[in-house]
Amino acid sequence: MKPIRSTTILALRHQGVAVMAGDGQVTLGQSVMKHGARKVRRLRGGTVLAGFAGASADAFTLFDKFEGKLDQHQGNLTRAAVELAKEWRTDRMLRRLDALLLTANADTLLVISGSGDVIEPDEPVTAIGSGAPFAIAAARALIAHSALDARAIATEAMRIAASLCIYTNDQVVLEALP
Repeated sequence: MKPIRSTTILALRHQGVAVMAGDGQVTLGQSVMKHGARKVRRLRGGTVLAGFAGASADAFTLFDKFEGKLDQHQGNLTRAAVELAKEWRTDRMLRRLDALLLTANADTLLVISGSGDVIEPDEPVTAIGSGAPFAIAAARALIAHSALDARAIATEAMRIAASLCIYTNDQVVLEALP
């Protein structure tokens, strides 16, 4: 997977809650074009969360494709992710899309790429985008050493990532699944 320098999307599961948070910054070259973009959304009637890093138009195409796969496989997140990755890798048009997807439901976190990767992390926390290492480190520390709930952990981890990554801001959209 090539690095995407454009955002931070964080997903975690903690105390029975799955949370996904994304910053709102949109950059074009060296300029910030927008501060309040929404890069995280609910799919499949609110039972699945998805976030993107990369080119916006490409990500919206992938959201639509992924939601179709979820419907086709009765909401089975893993099966839908594998089918999307296969199509993304082999389809001529989709192969050119420049984005990563992070998906979550109450039980599973998955990173999906156009090179055919469907990765379920060992830890109950993962992230994509340029601020991913900062957000993951902060979230792991907060999970291990605080009494914060999942929403508070995601919010604070994103705040920390925004303070370190120039492609990430602190205008966070957060979605949660109980």
